[in-house]
Parts: sequence; structure tokens; C-alpha cells
Amino acid sequence: MDSNILISQKDTNKVDLLQHGEHDTEIEQLFYKTGQLTYANNNIFRIPNNLIENYCMKAKRLDLSHNQLSNLRGLECFMRLEELVLDSNCIDDNTQFPRLNRLQTLTLNKNKINNLENLICKLKTAFPGLKYLSLLGNHACPNELTCSENDDNDYQSYRYYVLSEMEHLKFLDSSPVRPSEVKEASRIGSLMKVAKPVATQEIDSKSIESPFNPLPTTVHDENPKVKFGKSKYVYFGRHSEGNRYIKNRDL
Repeated sequence: MDSNILISQKDTNKVDLLQHGEHDTEIEQLFYKTGQLTYANNNIFRIPNNLIENYCMKAKRLDLSHNQLSNLRGLECFMRLEELVLDSNCIDDNTQFPRLNRLQTLTLNKNKINNLENLICKLKTAFPGLKYLSLLGNHACPNELTCSENDDNDYQSYRYYVLSEMEHLKFLDSSPVRPSEVKEASRIGSLMKVAKPVATQEIDSKSIESPFNPLPTTVHDENPKVKFGKSKYVYFGRHSEGNRYIKNRDL
């Protein structure tokens, strides 16, 4: 296949996609040029087999942004990959990342990642040579894009934690890693991990047996007598607060 090719085709490999349970796209957008492969905006749920077979030994940069990916099966075949773009997909806390020793740049912006500790553990194992990482737009990245309640302190604490765990990073999110950050991260980064409460099951109050029974309806007086007025008694002392009863004849 020519090293410079732009493809926009209908019903390409439709039979192959259906046989492997992949999403059938009416128009497939694929661009490849000198090691750079772009397969964005195709609404795929997994990496197509034809993409793996034709480009896994050629691509050094792979852009799979703006799809529906949560399963990265087949990515392990791209052993020469140095840059991977997975922005605007469905990557979540359950997504598994295959080991790619040559990968240096990874962008996971605008996905569904909540557990930062879990993600960092996976990335350290899968991509030992990672130097550039971006997580903007995920709940795991506490900046104003995620939630308006986050502030600069929240985001800086997040950076300290990530840098303490991934010491080889040169660039995080939208800014380079500063030497002062590295120094501070080595000092307090491990303490910046955000502790989240464990989800508890809601208790149905109706299912709890109570030893008490409601009062019978006959106890309630249908015509209660209420009077208002000023008391002619003034109470002092520790026994005066709500411990005396005033009868109607005392009003």
C-alpha cells in the first residue's frame, strides 16, 4: 500500500467486521502517511482486524480519537508505536492497556476514567517508557474542565501525585513538568492521593423490623382543646427547662 493514502470508502470489509462483532460503519475514514495512522470518527467499539493486519508493523503514531473504544484488544500488535491518541472514547477504570515498550506519548483526554491510582498503576506496567501524558476531561484529573468546584490547589496536588508515581514524565496534560514540581512531588507526592469513600448499600427503612408499634388511632383526640395565654408562674433552676407541665387551669 502506498505510504501516502487517503481512503473514504463505503461498505469496506463489511463482512469481515460483522463476522468479528465489530461496528459496521457506512463510511470508513482512514489516513496513513509515513508511519502516522489516523482512524478517527469511525464510531468503532473495537480496533478492526483489517487495521491491525495492514498497519501494525508500520504505524509509529496511531490516532483512534472520537470513537467508542473501551476495549483495546489488538493494540499489542502495534509494537513500533511511539504515540497513541485515544481522546474522546469510552476508556474507563476497567480498560486494560497492553504492554508497549516504545510508547512515549499517550493522550486519554475526555474519557470516563475515575480512579487515578488504578490508572497510574496500569500505565506504569504497560508503558514503561512513557514521557508525555494527558488526562484532561476525566474525573480522575481534578481541574475546572471536570468540575467547577475544583481549583488550582486540587489540580496541583494531582500533578504532584502523578509525578511521584511516574518519575520519567516530561509533560503532563497541557504543560511541561517543571524541576520544582519534581522536587516537591518527591517530597509530598505520595501524600496527595485522594481517598474516596467506599460505596455503601442504601438501607430500606421499610425492611427494618422495629420493636415499636404505631399508636392506635383511638388514642388521638378528634377534638383537641387548645388554649393560648401567659403563664403566671416563672420557673428558675435546672429543673425549669421543659420539665414542668402547665395545665389549662394554670393559664
